[in-house]
Amino acid sequence: MEVLRPTIININGRMYRKNIIKEEHYEEEEDFSYMGQQESEDLAEDEICDTHSIDKTEKGYRCAIDVPSVLYKYIIGKKGETRRRLESDTKTSISIPKQGVEGQIVITGSHKAAVSSAVTRVEVLIESFRRKQPFTHFLSFPLNDPKVQEGFLQFKDDVLQQCSQDHGVEGSIFQNAAKLHLTIGTLALLNEMEVRKACEHLQECQNFIRNITEGKPLLLEVTGIEYMNDDPAMVDVLYAKVNVKDRSDKLQTIADQLVEHFVSKGLMVREWDRVKLHGTVINTLFRKDSTVEDTGGPGRQTMSDREAFDARNILKKFGAYRFGEFELNTVLLSQRYSTDCTGYYTSAGSVNFS
Repeated sequence: MEVLRPTIININGRMYRKNIIKEEHYEEEEDFSYMGQQESEDLAEDEICDTHSIDKTEKGYRCAIDVPSVLYKYIIGKKGETRRRLESDTKTSISIPKQGVEGQIVITGSHKAAVSSAVTRVEVLIESFRRKQPFTHFLSFPLNDPKVQEGFLQFKDDVLQQCSQDHGVEGSIFQNAAKLHLTIGTLALLNEMEVRKACEHLQECQNFIRNITEGKPLLLEVTGIEYMNDDPAMVDVLYAKVNVKDRSDKLQTIADQLVEHFVSKGLMVREWDRVKLHGTVINTLFRKDSTVEDTGGPGRQTMSDREAFDARNILKKFGAYRFGEFELNTVLLSQRYSTDCTGYYTSAGSVNFS
């Protein structure tokens, strides 16, 4: 971590600098409940927390925090060390539900400032380890229109017929036609309550989306292919280019504003200034394992040992390939590693353009 550029953590709309004093890692114990421990954050003990309600009780003060059960172990720490240290440092008591039981972490103490300090420290721990969780959902524009699927399958057949002699080119590295999509951004939603909140936040975007689209679907054209890296002879990802038919930037604007909204709610981490919209058609992560997704799922191929392919002939012969046109009318909150009755990802929520 750069001293002058510390990690910034968004907690319920408030920004905190993460100043790590020390970080330790422990081997997994037999009950696999404690896989890591984060040392105390450099936060003022009397810092006031205004993101949660701290209630006065007969014995002092109390605050309940909604925390996904998968994150309990990071608050407990190895053999309970993290919880004991937090309780000792803040002079509070921290009650945590049993592992696997969804509920609230309850913090009690004699002084409101102490409870507030404990809440803030717990939140920083939660957000720090949340960032290490694999994402579970993603916002997507589906490209699985029948006409585009037909064009993609013809593209696949033509490439395999004309370029299968090129290094690394074979059938398993092609995308599943039913799951063609544009990824807008990824989210780690760790329980049903977080999924519901994400759906609610997506609904909040309906007005600005319809203002951009003027309440109508967007006519898109999927034409041309491009590669991710700078060497066409060693390519891992080949993608189709997607544009609005009228050449406007409406699709890009919707994607960027969606990310802006979800980042402001603390549900998404901004990776780029603008969303790079691309429809993956070939990805070497798929190689020999059709269950792997272009969203980064684990499989036989990993990021370190994946085998690139030579895309020069594909780019030369199919660089301007027309996959098709269709009307896009929805943005979806899609669930990773899932399939619905159409073959696309299962949707947890959606907003229509019209």
